[in-house]
Amino acid sequence: MTVTRPRILVVGAGFAGVGCVRRLERKLSTDEAEITLVTPSSYQLYLPLLPQVASGVLTPQSIALSLRRSRKYRTRIIPGGAIGVDLAAKVCVIRTITDEIVNEPYDYIVLAPGSITRTFDIPGLTDHAYGMKTLAEAAYIRDHVISQLDLADASDDPDERAARLQFVVVGGGYAGTETAACLQQLTHNAAKRYPRLDPRLIRWHLIDIAPKLMPELGDKLGRDAQEILRRRGIDISLGVSIAKAGPDEVTFTDGRVIPTHTLIWTAGVVASPLIGTLGAETVRGRLAVTAEMCLPRRDGVFALGDAAAVPDRAKDEEGAICPPTAQHAMRQAKRVADNVIANLRGQSMRPYEHKDLGLVVDLGGRDAVSKPLGVELKGLPALVVARGYHWSALRTNVAKTRVFTNWMLNAVAGDDFVRTGFQARRPTKLKDFEFSDAYLTPEQLRERVEGTGGKAQ
Repeated sequence: MTVTRPRILVVGAGFAGVGCVRRLERKLSTDEAEITLVTPSSYQLYLPLLPQVASGVLTPQSIALSLRRSRKYRTRIIPGGAIGVDLAAKVCVIRTITDEIVNEPYDYIVLAPGSITRTFDIPGLTDHAYGMKTLAEAAYIRDHVISQLDLADASDDPDERAARLQFVVVGGGYAGTETAACLQQLTHNAAKRYPRLDPRLIRWHLIDIAPKLMPELGDKLGRDAQEILRRRGIDISLGVSIAKAGPDEVTFTDGRVIPTHTLIWTAGVVASPLIGTLGAETVRGRLAVTAEMCLPRRDGVFALGDAAAVPDRAKDEEGAICPPTAQHAMRQAKRVADNVIANLRGQSMRPYEHKDLGLVVDLGGRDAVSKPLGVELKGLPALVVARGYHWSALRTNVAKTRVFTNWMLNAVAGDDFVRTGFQARRPTKLKDFEFSDAYLTPEQLRERVEGTGGKAQ
């Protein structure tokens, strides 16, 4: 009789998924379980540093950490994305990068599909806005911003030139604020290389519907961050959003019309649409799980990261859930891996609990604001803390070396403002990067699994 090893399927290669896989590889012997990871790309993206890729401070490769470099690497990687999970049949339906749809049976599943950009029903938004959630988007936005400078420099039409040199970023959270700050630094430095351009025509707008910029920082640091950005010439509008977006202008909800060819949308995230295929209870769109990160009444189903509403036991508030940050995802990954192993071995599982260590915001150049362990910092001390935190959080020594070298080289030599060719002649916008329409409906999922008897194909 052949004895098969239990199959552990991990969905997603972000901080949560990769951290879980790495711990499973270290703690499980090869004959205890078979580990499979579902991800479109065989790398872990260090998401917090994307704005620095967009601004050219870091190269794309430096924050894409290969999953195949680990000495203990033995995980089977399926190159694709999970588009549906049948909990009753214990089958995950996957669309591979070649658009083939396959069934992957499992005994244990760890759901860490992350999040996608949150959009609203705003006319023209998904057709004309750019996102900042993937490595391709960051590289693409860099090319696009530099191309606007090139086109403005070549144009003799003052209206076209002005429109090319106005940039709008929506979202006053960390992603939006850092994106606006880093890209403004890029255009400010680049303007010196375009003698035909008047630097005063380059305008950056940062808008958010909330009354404060990065409210998690507190009033004082939030004001400090605003002051830094305004001193650089970034127009900040709070309590304002987008009413509609077009190919060459954006209309704000306060009635202003801004001629621009660049709208970057970073107004929050929502859990991956994969969660909607499970038919399970959700909290604010995230999968409701226990403190042990298990799905109630479903044996062998775990969830963590941005897609899971993990109870925040470190807070006294009733119903508090962990924020979707890398800090929590990395720590949840270790606990969920330990709980999978405990479940596999018939041992008791432990709940997740972590007290937030603070926040860091790198505003480009020598500007930063940070709040490590509640201590408010700005300027160079904050920059040292911010970059030190990111550097230490990188998973491999190769990535640490690349990032540190990039920082040093950029500090000494600056940027070359070169377009790398990611921008095709056909514009690629928000709707083209995240494949949010690729997921199965519950009916399609049932038909798919029942039609194949739940077997792998």
